[in-house]
Amino acid sequence: MAELTVEITYGKALFEAATDRNKVDVIIEELKEISAIFEKNPGFFEFFKTPVISKPEKMQLIEQVFGGHVSTETINFLLVLIDKKRMSSFYRIVKEYQKLINQEQGISQGTVFSVEPLTDIQLSSFEEKTSKLLRKNVKLVNKIDAFLLGGVKIFIEGKVIDASIRKQLQDLEGSIKQV
Repeated sequence: MAELTVEITYGKALFEAATDRNKVDVIIEELKEISAIFEKNPGFFEFFKTPVISKPEKMQLIEQVFGGHVSTETINFLLVLIDKKRMSSFYRIVKEYQKLINQEQGISQGTVFSVEPLTDIQLSSFEEKTSKLLRKNVKLVNKIDAFLLGGVKIFIEGKVIDASIRKQLQDLEGSIKQV
């Protein structure tokens, strides 16, 4: 429960600061780039989480690596996380920040699962159709699900739109059993 409070508190504070400075979009892009760096280099991310290395060493490395490449606000955000020993919450805070942006812009974020990666055109088509269905502005992220036989499954706001072949076969099997 405490972790949930951390991500909401820090995500909201970052969002408010970014809004005040008119840098909401800049900061989310920088955070996505930093997230990608951490994901490609897990040891680098672990460096900032470990209690063995001092705060000043971690802060100095943040300045050296990201200084001049990202905004002062993003640097300061990372330095606060290090100072308060909250770096382990980084990804959840970024997710909360993105959620607040989506709420502000009236966007519902969802996931579309498919057997193979969708093209940008296919993804846009699913976003458009789902937006009409839910009467909301929908943004989807494509993830691969090898267990699907074909078709897609869309998860958004606790709802499931199942247009998979497996689901169609289950529906067919159910209708045959009723006959």
